Amino acid sequence: MFKFDVEQKIFEIDGVKVGGQPGQLPTVMVGSIFYLGDRVLQDDKEGRFDREGAEGLLRLESEVSEKTGNPRIVDVCGAWPKAIIRCIDFISEATEGPFMVDGTTAEVRVAAAKHVGEVGLSERVVFNSITPEARPEELAAIRDAKIKAAILLTFNSRNMTVAGRLSTLKDSGERRGLLSLASDAGVEKMLVDTTVLDVPDPGPVAKTCYLVKKEYGLPTGAGVHNAIDRWVARRKQDQVTYRVNNAVAHVTPILMGANFLLYGPLRRAPEIYPACALADAYVSYSMRQEYGIRPLTNNHPVFKIFS
Repeated sequence: MFKFDVEQKIFEIDGVKVGGQPGQLPTVMVGSIFYLGDRVLQDDKEGRFDREGAEGLLRLESEVSEKTGNPRIVDVCGAWPKAIIRCIDFISEATEGPFMVDGTTAEVRVAAAKHVGEVGLSERVVFNSITPEARPEELAAIRDAKIKAAILLTFNSRNMTVAGRLSTLKDSGERRGLLSLASDAGVEKMLVDTTVLDVPDPGPVAKTCYLVKKEYGLPTGAGVHNAIDRWVARRKQDQVTYRVNNAVAHVTPILMGANFLLYGPLRRAPEIYPACALADAYVSYSMRQEYGIRPLTNNHPVFKIFS
């Protein structure tokens, strides 16, 4: 394993810590709920859902999180303003700890930001996400709501190489970089999502995670599930093969320093958490042996996996 020379930032968001040197903190797992196609979502426009089913999913993930030692952040999705507000209210009552607000459009994200500011949930929220094309009204909504944590999505439509992803963080002659945009919005806790778009992307995404941490010391991660879900051939795979492939894709960024992963539907928690926890344990053991870096929490997977 490797130790970064640049100071590695650790951000605490409503009790969950993310970031640091490899081996210090377990990977934070981000599972999604109320996305289009979610089995518990009954009306995506109105935000009606199967409450009992949603509570069951949240309970399932919570139990897996406790077993492995990997913290969670619930990703609250929505395609309409009314719907995401209703879902935010439910999650804020049904869970403890941080959650993401993840709208499919700027209009939805603005509505979500305004709502959490009005009801006093800003300290629990991670805004998902600020992109290079973020509209002024989105940045204003984040700032006005006093939301301090946000995902910075390194989406570069012109150049989806490692270098292209990294270029979105800095100001250029053509546009302002994500770091400047987030700072203008009052964001202090910046989590860099290195952007999965295609099937092979976990490789370059993992390398980008490493380089972001090497240069900026910021927590990094990605929505690795996007690569697997877009893999047409997976439909021909049996469940065991699919789950193995899914696990490998998620573990790859962890080995390069990633601090958080958006792993897709909450129902996938039992198959994804253990693989990531094992990777965390391997990394932690290696870092302690080589660099003397110890976990910053007694709840780290290294103390659970090998016990």
